[in-house]
Amino acid sequence: MRYVHILLGLTMVAFAAVQYNDPDALLWIVLYLVPAAWAFAAALRPAQVRSATGERLLWATVAAGVGAMVLYWPSVPGFWRKDVWWVEETAREGMGVMIALAVLLVVLAAALTAKTRRS
Repeated sequence: MRYVHILLGLTMVAFAAVQYNDPDALLWIVLYLVPAAWAFAAALRPAQVRSATGERLLWATVAAGVGAMVLYWPSVPGFWRKDVWWVEETAREGMGVMIALAVLLVVLAAALTAKTRRS
């Protein structure tokens, strides 16, 4: 899982990097770097992620991610189709939040699985 977490972290850093010319770049850079930080933490400091404090913070981050997904859920029909998201920024933003949440959920699932195995 270490390599999966590193790959996910690098992917989120790449997502953040391409936001440099967006009018609300700071928001999206932070939105992508938070899951990247969790993925790198899971890869390099798994014990801290599985600690009581780490787990509470991770759950809070996942909850914030769910809230962001609800807030940014695309209202455009068929938002997943290329001909739609290619022209609709709201569709791209919504899918970006979904991907960021997916990364957080992978980190959470790995942390909970590892914690269960150790118990």
